[in-house]
Amino acid sequence: MGEHETPIATVDVALFTLGEGNLCVMLARRPDNAKVFPGVFALPGGYVHVTEDDDTGACARRVLRDKAGLSAPYLEQLYTFSGKFRDPRAWSLSVAYYAVVPATELTGKSLCLAPVDDLPALPFDHNQIVTAAVRRLRGKAAYSSLPTFLLPEKFTFDELHSVYQQVIGVELNKVSFRRKIENQGIVVPIAGEKQYGAHRPAQLYRVAEDALKEFDQTL
Repeated sequence: MGEHETPIATVDVALFTLGEGNLCVMLARRPDNAKVFPGVFALPGGYVHVTEDDDTGACARRVLRDKAGLSAPYLEQLYTFSGKFRDPRAWSLSVAYYAVVPATELTGKSLCLAPVDDLPALPFDHNQIVTAAVRRLRGKAAYSSLPTFLLPEKFTFDELHSVYQQVIGVELNKVSFRRKIENQGIVVPIAGEKQYGAHRPAQLYRVAEDALKEFDQTL
């Protein structure tokens, strides 16, 4: 490589959702004709298209759209991973993002989901990216409404409690959790709407509009 050759510039996305009671990250199978790591599962990613992408955020949204057919309701820049040895082809840098999407958006899509606490060995430095993204996601989930992006539009309090537990990765006392959520004003009950099942009807909730304002700048 010449002294002033341009490095490889890519974007990688750690897309989180919930599956079988676990916080999972989506993996995409690399093409069989890829120059490196053909046919291997990895984070969805791609080259920055200088004529198409206004910035790396636009590139991340395009990658999710093209490789997963998804538009994530929440997307945030994580960190820039770079170095001489992270890609066998050349000196490279990747601007990593993380995103969250409700499991309902994955219905009918052929995607590979891997539990974040039981992740296989991934190519490049993708295990490092996932580790950093999980740390960021769980840190924010402890004090914000971020996990609600993983919920459908209407949900019960038990479903909300379950989602927070799965994201944070620890058991949460239900009484203390309810008190905290109510004090923060994260959700509001939907008047006259309940979920009926084998047990007593459960009140349905939605996310309060004010609870999501802190995330507006990252959408």
